[in-house]
Amino acid sequence: MSQKTPLYDEHLAAGARMVEFAGWQLPIRYGSLVEEHRAVRERAGMFDVSHMTVVDIEGPGARDALRRLLANDVDKIRERGQAIYGCMLDENGGIIDDLITYRLDDDFYRMVVNAATRAADLEWIGRQLADFDARISERDDLAMIAVQGPEAVEHVVELLGAPEVAKLKPFRSLVHGDFFVARTGYTGEDGCEIILPNESAAETWRRLRERGVVPCGLGARDSLRLEAGLNLYGQDMDRETTPLESNLAWTVALEPTDRDFIGRAALERQKQAGVPRKLVGLVLSTGGIPRQGARVITDAGDGVVTSGGFGPTVERPVAMARIPAAAGDDVQVELRGRQLPARVVKPPFVRNGKPRAGVLDETPSE
Repeated sequence: MSQKTPLYDEHLAAGARMVEFAGWQLPIRYGSLVEEHRAVRERAGMFDVSHMTVVDIEGPGARDALRRLLANDVDKIRERGQAIYGCMLDENGGIIDDLITYRLDDDFYRMVVNAATRAADLEWIGRQLADFDARISERDDLAMIAVQGPEAVEHVVELLGAPEVAKLKPFRSLVHGDFFVARTGYTGEDGCEIILPNESAAETWRRLRERGVVPCGLGARDSLRLEAGLNLYGQDMDRETTPLESNLAWTVALEPTDRDFIGRAALERQKQAGVPRKLVGLVLSTGGIPRQGARVITDAGDGVVTSGGFGPTVERPVAMARIPAAAGDDVQVELRGRQLPARVVKPPFVRNGKPRAGVLDETPSE
């Protein structure tokens, strides 16, 4: 049976179309997906992301445990409340999950992991941390609301009466009463993610709606993150891919050289041999919408679309695709027996609410 977030009744009352996602009942949209998408790009929208799993890791061995567990290095976190994004790998360098890790204190860290990988993540974390003096706590008493868009921070500041939120730099967080507020998100826009007690979620959601923050569903969340060039676990990366071939090499901390994180040896071998594939952005003109699994024909061999759709901000079809590392910039996407020309670009497609330079350049037609 599907699980329900503390905001389930709020979604029904607002007329949301509900779907099952990663074992949860969540809204895919309330009305127009495009209007929800544009609300986030132009004003402020909010998402129920309570299906995400919050995991607290505490104890004298927490730091050493996470330096072993994660490909990025928590020692990069210089301040309390600061966070890093990165991957948790297996011994072959395959991505078990991508996640954000916050340092709340010297021996207290908070991780937010994906709902679809929750069970596997918790089993893996428990097994890998068994020899460290660290406690693992799944925080199922907490909900999570993402408020995103150019007006998002202003709404959160006024809602909570917390002017200090406006001073937070990206990937920083603070505690305001029972609320944990982080300057993070999954849309490419400014905003906050609020982790709060389950019993406070519905009232907070209603108060944000009263302020004019637009409720948004999974559909807009996906189109926004795609335009922002943000990977989706299970599509753009998984245990069959490494960060080096998923446009995530920047999240791998190979310095200092004596930090033996899980998967390090495999990544070093792949780097030395030459990374065979790359994750790129594709822009199409007309003729069809690229979807996951579509064949990509390049001058160096075939690739595959990992995520695709219509980008409301760029007003054209866009996709993420994994193609041979030696491939050039002109490719074709096979859709329903037709080969549609596409242009390789470096993600993101949208930055600061506007199409990035070069994305709207003309793509050759058939």
